[in-house]
Amino acid sequence: MAKKAESKKEEKKIKNAWLKYDEARMKEVFEFNEGYKNFISVCKTERECVTESIRLAKEQGYKDLKEYIKSGKKLEAGDKVYFDQMGKALALFVIGEKPLEDGMKILGAHIDSPRLDIKQVPLYEEKEMALLDTHYYGGVKKYQWVTLPLALHGVVCKTDGSKVSVVIGEDENDPVVGISDLLIHLSQDQLQKPGAKVVEGEDLNVLVGSIPLKGEETDAVKKNILKFLEEKYAIKEEDFTSAELEVVTAGKARDYGLDRGLVMGYGQDDRVCAYTSLLALFEIKKTDRTAVCLIVDKEEIGSVGATGMQSMFFENAVAEIINLTGEYSELKVRRSLANSVMLSSDVSAAFDSNYASVFELKNSAFMGHGLVFNKYTGSRGKSGSNDANPEYYARIRAALDKHNVSYQTAELGKVDVGGGGTIAYIMAKYGMEVIDSGVAVMSMHAPWEITSKADVFEAKEGYVAFIKEM
Repeated sequence: MAKKAESKKEEKKIKNAWLKYDEARMKEVFEFNEGYKNFISVCKTERECVTESIRLAKEQGYKDLKEYIKSGKKLEAGDKVYFDQMGKALALFVIGEKPLEDGMKILGAHIDSPRLDIKQVPLYEEKEMALLDTHYYGGVKKYQWVTLPLALHGVVCKTDGSKVSVVIGEDENDPVVGISDLLIHLSQDQLQKPGAKVVEGEDLNVLVGSIPLKGEETDAVKKNILKFLEEKYAIKEEDFTSAELEVVTAGKARDYGLDRGLVMGYGQDDRVCAYTSLLALFEIKKTDRTAVCLIVDKEEIGSVGATGMQSMFFENAVAEIINLTGEYSELKVRRSLANSVMLSSDVSAAFDSNYASVFELKNSAFMGHGLVFNKYTGSRGKSGSNDANPEYYARIRAALDKHNVSYQTAELGKVDVGGGGTIAYIMAKYGMEVIDSGVAVMSMHAPWEITSKADVFEAKEGYVAFIKEM
């Protein structure tokens, strides 16, 4: 009896992952998070995430699947390839020893994050101030985006076929831009509005200039900004029409908390899961069934478009893999997808004691308690959810326990208080086993989000265990 009680005590003690680390493991956790902080600091758009992920993959020996397709060269077990979808989504494969129709082991995350997008006709001048019109992307609290140092990231595509990359506001010598707020002395009426209306969507106008161009009588400040853009980037005003420019928070990810146990950064929903999935795949040198890392676009607006999970790009990539590993058939494609298992890796809401009333304690995710599993998501009666099979979840639990991975289970707040969705239900359409998993995030969808370094590390460890054991 004493032995059993001691075991229960130990099990309770290590719910917080930090408590199980010795000095060497603690060092590993912190070192891993340095790479993670760098990733989210340099990757603030989907394009930047894909570019950096391909660079990292090439260092690990991954090759472009399109080169295999072009040459007709066959793929063999152990080969590592990637499939780039329009520079905004990416699928990476470690070819397994078994035929693809036996199924794959898939880690899937999204790399788009809430932000402000520059409109197609954005630049205007009002009262000797130059501003850019924006349209917010994804679920944001609009009032959070005012009075912050903001940066411009993206591409401008020109009619001559050239493409200009733009990053303004990240270098310490760069200027930043931003959105003004109404001073407290004049905000009596504003403060009576509900939170959703304190700042309106059409008022998220980014201030970009104030110096007039000498010799110009009208729109002199706007013309000065256009002069700067043409001289530095060879961009004309009409080029905004075919531009993809995003307004994001300026600055690098930082250690958060006096003990440096947390990470503060932009876009951790869901780049924290993308990075940990990517790094987990890099640890896999050979596998029985093909292992896959999927990082996709447009989840925050419904997974739509050619680079979102609802497109057929992944299915097309699987078809190409089958064609390069043996004799192609449509039936093999169907079987490979139906026989697969997947972790739909997306973040969960971390319990926040400042807002405890919206959480149900027994079913909340806690900072430092490891990888979070959501058997179901959705809202108002699980609407829009993938509700994972318990048999599948039990197999995953066994894999994590075998590798001493810290994990927890959670819901997104109290019943009827909120809810959300992921890409899980889309992949489940193929008939594969899918469950939501990810990292707990505090201040989710805010310009700066918070994660625990222990959770980031445990997520990577959990994803490695999943690929090795499932």
